[in-house]
Parts: sequence; structure tokens; C-alpha cells
Amino acid sequence: MTIRLVTFDALHTLVTPRLPIYAQYSQTFAPYLGVLDPGLLKQSFKVALSQVQKENPTYQGDSGAEGWWSEVIKRTAIGAGADPQVVDSSLPQIVPSLMERFSSRQGYKLFHDSLPVLRRLHQMKIHTALISNTDTRMLSVLKDLEIAPYLGSILLSEAVGIEKPNAKIFRLAFSMRSESVPTEMQGGVHVGDELESDYHGARAAGMHALLLRRAGPEGDGEHKEEGENLRGVQVVSDLWGVVKWVEQQTT
Repeated sequence: MTIRLVTFDALHTLVTPRLPIYAQYSQTFAPYLGVLDPGLLKQSFKVALSQVQKENPTYQGDSGAEGWWSEVIKRTAIGAGADPQVVDSSLPQIVPSLMERFSSRQGYKLFHDSLPVLRRLHQMKIHTALISNTDTRMLSVLKDLEIAPYLGSILLSEAVGIEKPNAKIFRLAFSMRSESVPTEMQGGVHVGDELESDYHGARAAGMHALLLRRAGPEGDGEHKEEGENLRGVQVVSDLWGVVKWVEQQTT
């Protein structure tokens, strides 16, 4: 078996928040809402994000991604104890600030192994792509972090209207391939931190899959479900593990 295409998730796989998201929200909220409890902010953001994802998948809605995130931001602030009326009056200042922050290296950074591994895969003549459940600002982030040129195609759920684990988004990566990328899904492997969306989604689409579980603080942001069953799941502890796995398949 020869692997010719490696697809990556974005958040917590190739890129990570420069500071925890709740901390960056806290910094932006403070001038308008005062200092909110970090623990409450962290929990409130998690709840708000989950709610809005279920209500409006793929950033659907009349006002697009900005309206989608505006609702997350509003619910996060109120859930952390901010005065609802003050939140409503401050959103016109808070939302654009956070949207801009998370459109660049101001909000995100690369993991230490992201760029070296992408360069190594290119040296091995392996094609790479990105498949991410995120809005189109991620493209600006990838460009600002100077990693976009190493990704042959970039599939963002807002742009294509499909989210992982839907098999269509994985198959779309193959339909955008160059002639040297295999038509068989078994010729590709997807790498990400979410068991259902990344690992099981890719497997159901016919690809190989690797679940990323970084050790220590670098793994804190990964999407881990309580009591998740990793029996039989192929896990790598960093992106160099992806290179090693690909090498093993082609020898």
C-alpha cells in the first residue's frame, strides 16, 4: 500500500490558540464588561459553542460567520456572569475585535512540528490538504502563519457547506486532487484530534485515519469526550508520528 495524500485537521492539529480562547475572550471583554471569572468563562464558552454548533451547523444563518460567532460571544459573556444589557450594547465593539484577532497570528500559532512535518511530507512527494470544521477566516490564519503554501487544497466547512464527519467532505479532498494523487480513498490518511469527526469520519469515508493525542499542555485543547473508547484506534502523539506511519506503509 502506498499513501499519496495526507489530510489534516486545523485547530489543535496544525494550529493552536496563542493563549487559551477563554483567556483571549477575557482580555477583549475586560474594557467593556469588566473582569469575568476565568473558570466561568472557560465553561461558558464550551457550552455556548456546543449550543450554536448544534443549532446552526456550518455557520448557517442570515449574517454568516460573524453573526454565528456573535451569538457564541454573547452567550459566553452572559453565561460567565456579565450583565446582559451591557453585553448587548458592547457587542458592536467586542465582536469585530475578536473576529479580527482570530483571523491571524495574533490569535493562533503553529505547533512546533507543523511546518517541519509538512516540509518532510513534501520531500517524500506526499500530497497534503486541510479539512476543517471552521469558518473561512482560517485561510487568513494559515497564510499569516506561512503554512498555506504547503497545503495543496484547503477545505473549510463554511466554504463548502459540509462538516466532518460527513464523508462528502473527505471525498471532496480527493476530487480536488492532482493526477498523481490516488483515486482510491485507501491511498489517503486523515489526521486530527476529534475521535468522531476526524477519526471515525475519515474511516467511514474509506480513508485511513490517525488520532492525534499530544502529551502535556500541548494536548490540553484537544477534543476529548469523557469516557471515549480508543480501543483499536490508531493514535499518534505528535505529527512526526504521522511521518513514521506513512513510511511504514510504503516500505
